[in-house]
Amino acid sequence: MSLLAAELLAVPAFLPWAREGTPETACGDPTPSTSCRLVWNISHNTRFTEFFSTWLDGPLTTFFWVVVTFVIALILKSIAHRMITRVTVRMAEGTMTERARERSRTVFEGSPALLNKRRAQRAQTLGSVLRSIASVLIMGTAAFSILGSLGLNLAPILASASVIGVAVGFGAQNIVKDLLAGLFMLLEDQYGVGDFIDVGTAKGTVEAVTLRVTRMRDVDGVVWYVPNGEIKKVGNESQNWGRAVLDIPVDIHEDTEKVKEILQSTADEMAADERWKDLVLEAPAVWGVQALAGDALVIRVVLKTAPGRQGDIARELRERVKRSFDQAGVTVATPAP
Repeated sequence: MSLLAAELLAVPAFLPWAREGTPETACGDPTPSTSCRLVWNISHNTRFTEFFSTWLDGPLTTFFWVVVTFVIALILKSIAHRMITRVTVRMAEGTMTERARERSRTVFEGSPALLNKRRAQRAQTLGSVLRSIASVLIMGTAAFSILGSLGLNLAPILASASVIGVAVGFGAQNIVKDLLAGLFMLLEDQYGVGDFIDVGTAKGTVEAVTLRVTRMRDVDGVVWYVPNGEIKKVGNESQNWGRAVLDIPVDIHEDTEKVKEILQSTADEMAADERWKDLVLEAPAVWGVQALAGDALVIRVVLKTAPGRQGDIARELRERVKRSFDQAGVTVATPAP
């Protein structure tokens, strides 16, 4: 304690209502608290000391610690939210090392709008969940500390909360399962809005993803709501790249090499077309005879495509193959069932 503070605490009685006594008698304690001794040294009045020390050592002290606890909780929550927001924003920006970026790059990634949208959605959802969890943990701990400072017995409350938690846990197992599945799905980026996926029970384009449910629309326009916990496996046709696979049946008496040349030239011509060259990521390949089916030869053609564009490319190539076959006099056969 500094010399000035010691002198202030030792101020002699100068007030007109000062009375004789000691801090011990005024405070009613052999070892008076600092606040009580301070009031006594200033006033040297027993009743004045008794009155103010009671408030300083009682309600005012409790109120002070309640305010301090609440303020600290708010500060910690603000720091946690800022850290979570910073991490999720970096996730939305897709920060990667250049080596990892080159290793995972495809030709179609020249247009990053879709990837940025997916990253932003993942970041927004994860950030919201993590901020809520941080708020519940920090403010809940602060609330229990404040209740303890007020002298409330927390044992019955904790016991009741435990019983309620167990009951809710048993009754909401499916919801918890859905939430955990949705959280890991977002963390692993299994699919996102705009992807065409097959979850077994439904197949379509993803329109919305939450922690609990995935909403998708099939080709008939039907909207499906699939709980994330019910999804055992996911087939995603829209990640990185796709492949259009065409099995072309021709008459079994056709010249195989001639048909393969026609298919290769037709596919190459399509890949060089201005409308399609950005969607065909590699040179088309004719894999050859895939099957002998009755009076038909089935020849397979494959094209590596931009994600989600397999159907468009396959339909266009079928039309071109039909025109090429008509010009060359090749007969398209019907394979045996």
